Amino acid sequence: MDDLENLLNLHGEVFPMDNGYWIKFEAYQVDVSKSIPHGIRYSLTLHDKNNRRVIGYDNAHSFKSSKKYGARKESYDHIHKQMDTVAYEFESASQLLEDFWKSVDYYMENN
Repeated sequence: MDDLENLLNLHGEVFPMDNGYWIKFEAYQVDVSKSIPHGIRYSLTLHDKNNRRVIGYDNAHSFKSSKKYGARKESYDHIHKQMDTVAYEFESASQLLEDFWKSVDYYMENN
């Protein structure tokens, strides 16, 4: 099974964690477009005990970079880290999963 199938097979899965946090996966194929050149709509999220999203990797909507200088590029792939939103460079489904789990591990170790 390739990495894309692995990601798509996680669609709709919710994983409760022992500490009250939980993870939700959404991933499905869409038509390739300028905003979604890889043809995958996704949302991978970590929620706290109060059901607040604390980490989210998604491309469900666009956002404009808040960088002070340079062109303000509209991007779809991005990461939510509590209140901050930063661009995310989608490379592959397996890299997305690896990056998400690294972020979850880091968050859980430091909060």
